[in-house]
Order: sequence, then C-alpha cells, then structure tokens
Amino acid sequence: MTGTDPRQMNGGYQLDLFGAGPEPAPVAGPAPAPGSVDLYILNLSGGKDGLRAAALALEHARASNAEERVYTVHASLGPLEWPGATANGTYYPGSSELAALHSRALGVPPERHIEVRRTRELEGHRVPYDLLTFIAERGDWPWLGKARWCTGDWKTALIYGAFTSLVRFWKKDLGRPVVCANVLGIRADESRDRKNRPALRTTTDNSARIVHEWSPAHHLSTQAVKDWTDERNLPHQWCYDSRPGAGDWQGSSRCSCSLCVLASGRDLLLGVRRRPQLAELYAHVERVRGVPFNPNTSMAALIERAGEPGAPDPGIVIEDEGPEFDALKNAVDAALRKPPKRQRYVPRSGPVLPLCADCPEEAEQ
Repeated sequence: MTGTDPRQMNGGYQLDLFGAGPEPAPVAGPAPAPGSVDLYILNLSGGKDGLRAAALALEHARASNAEERVYTVHASLGPLEWPGATANGTYYPGSSELAALHSRALGVPPERHIEVRRTRELEGHRVPYDLLTFIAERGDWPWLGKARWCTGDWKTALIYGAFTSLVRFWKKDLGRPVVCANVLGIRADESRDRKNRPALRTTTDNSARIVHEWSPAHHLSTQAVKDWTDERNLPHQWCYDSRPGAGDWQGSSRCSCSLCVLASGRDLLLGVRRRPQLAELYAHVERVRGVPFNPNTSMAALIERAGEPGAPDPGIVIEDEGPEFDALKNAVDAALRKPPKRQRYVPRSGPVLPLCADCPEEAEQ
C-alpha cells in the first residue's frame, strides 16, 4: 500500500470518518469510566463491525484526552482471509489492506497501526505459519463446542503479544498495571452467544496489565452498522456485496476466514464459488485426514452443491495464485505427509444439524 492513494484503490471512497453524514452517536450501554483507560487497542479485521466499534471507542478516547494512546491492530490470516479483487478496472482491497484503510479513516497514524501474523522457524528461516497448515498437521477442524484455538492462537494471543513491550513501557512509567481497553466489533444480534456476552468485562488482571474487553457496538443492529458505513461513504469489504463495487450488501454476511467452519450455508457456498482453488485445498485436507470440514457437512459436498442450479452467484471468481498461495499449498502438502497429531475422527451418530449461522467467534470484527 505504500505510495498508493487508498481512494483510488477502492473506487474513490472518501476516508473522512466524522466529516460526512450525521455526527457519531454517543456510546450506549456499559463503557469504561472516563479517564480510566491508559491504552485503547482497536481490533480491525476489515469487517464492518470492527470499524463501527472502533469509531465509538475513539469518541470515548477523545473525551478522555487519550487519543494519542489509541492503537489499531489487525491479526492477519494470510491467504485464508479475503484477498484483494479487481473488477471493471478498479481494485478493491483485501482484509489486511482494508484494516489499514480503516485505521487511517479513524485518524490513527500509520505507526500506531499494527499487523500481526503467526510465524514459525523452518530450516533456519522465519516463515508464515497459516491456520490451514496447522489444521492439516492436527488432523482436526475448529468446530463449534470445541476449544476455539483458531481464534485464540491466531488472533488473541498474537494481539496480546504485540502489545507486551508497550505495556512494559507504560507500566514502568506509571508504576502500576496498565489499564487497556481491548475493543471488539461484537454485536448482540449476530448470535445467541454474542447476545449473552457482556459488552464490557475484565478478561485480564495481573501485575502488568488490566484488560477490559469492550464491545461498544454491542447494542447496534446489522442494518444500523451498514447504514452508518454507507452514510459516510466508507469502504467496506467487497465480499459483503454481490460483486465488488455493487454496494448492495447482498454477498457474504460475515467477513472472517473466506471459508469458516462455522459460517452459514449460503456464506460457505459463496466462498466456495468465489475461491474454488482454496476450497479444493480444504477438500484435499479433508480427504487425507478423513475428517469433514464441518460436523454437519463436508467441503466435498459443499463444492458439489456450489455447482448445482440455485447456488448463489459469486459475482467474481478469485484466481488464487502466486507465491503466498503456493507456499500455503506446499506447507499443507508437507503436513499431510506426516501422521496427524490428533486422534482420528470417529463419525457421530444421531441427526445431522443444519449449518451453524450463530458463530460465537471473534474473527469478524
């Protein structure tokens, strides 16, 4: 993105968060006490909800004269998150790029936007370590009801680690634990789990840091978030639309992994049709390990259904190619040549449930 005008990257969007449309509404519901937060950590995934929550948190920081202590962070999933797409000569940013654009829209200086991605050492070199490679090694998928290692290890732990040095600095300066607001784009109407999840809770309290997990957009409806985004002509992830640039919000309902095991059936079919090469790689892992992608269906079945009449129109097909995707395929193939680290899956008995639309995870913020 260096040297590129983001307005040109995304069809001329105006990145003026507070200068267009009605003034931002004050934060409703639970919020940290004014002046009580030392560091604001705004989680941005490139999704609509993270930007809305971040804007509300920024208003809180401004009212507390703490705007200079606001940071944005994006936990990248590499080739598994939605990539950039070009349609009719216009480039629409992928999730990582869009998170950086959202940070700029908030007015956060580039040096206070942090992107983290999990890596590991391989043959003496530090290389990306992607979630699908881990799944291939493990021989299992992060289903609902199991330990959510896909979110915890690839997002939460990385974000906490990224701010450790900053927390140490402020602790030394303050002489006490650093109070952090970890701002998430979680809303009550997304799922039963999120409805029951407190908008404000303390998740860490030790000698180094006190972390308040805060979801300032928790009370807002999906339509309210979409309207707020459109009123300001702000860029939203192209996967939300029927095709890049349509602006109709008729595409994917969520913006997390392109193929999330907990996504709705329609979102999965759209993902399969939009990223067929990635879907085939998922199916390859599924075949070798003998474990279905989802407890209620398989990636192979989804690919078959995506080719049938009545499947959603993808609007665009992404050609997954290039060094990053090749590296992912090579890493997955290498993992599949070894025995799985988890016990082999045993199919369950009983009725098959519909694909889950109530994903409680934090990937889409």
